[in-house]
Amino acid sequence: MGKFASKRVADLRQNEDNPRTIDKAAFKKLKQSLRDFPEMLEARPVVVNPDNVVLGGNMRLKAAQELKLEKIPVYVATWEEAKQREFIVKDNVAFGSWDFDILANEWDAAELDEWGLDVWQDNDEDAPTAEDVTPEADDFSGRWFLSFEVDDESQANEWFEKLTQEGLTVKIVQ
Repeated sequence: MGKFASKRVADLRQNEDNPRTIDKAAFKKLKQSLRDFPEMLEARPVVVNPDNVVLGGNMRLKAAQELKLEKIPVYVATWEEAKQREFIVKDNVAFGSWDFDILANEWDAAELDEWGLDVWQDNDEDAPTAEDVTPEADDFSGRWFLSFEVDDESQANEWFEKLTQEGLTVKIVQ
């Protein structure tokens, strides 16, 4: 099986074959999330193999490194190579989807956004303009924005799920 442990961040290694990426804005939110709620690392420890190579939680490890954390909770998995590779993918597959009706009516949009969930905007004030998307705009350097219309909320939710599963940052604007 495996075991839970606390390991020095300096002893853990990013998985060079990690197929997941994170954009700057999402990584900034992840770091803030760990600052605000460090108990999340205890509830969801980084998963490593016996060689301390990360199988699940590469971005959390990177955030812990940048935050200069000394130790973090880990789960040391002793699976064979095939299981390790399977876990790397399955750990990052989004099987569920969000019920945006409940989120819109029962949750605070600003709080959800602060917690890292890309949510709808109440108006177009936050939507990027042509002036925002210039090579000179530091915050948008190397980023592209795509805008399209759908017929209803169901289609918007469907596209939101598809695009976020591809690792894109998505905001729904009504």
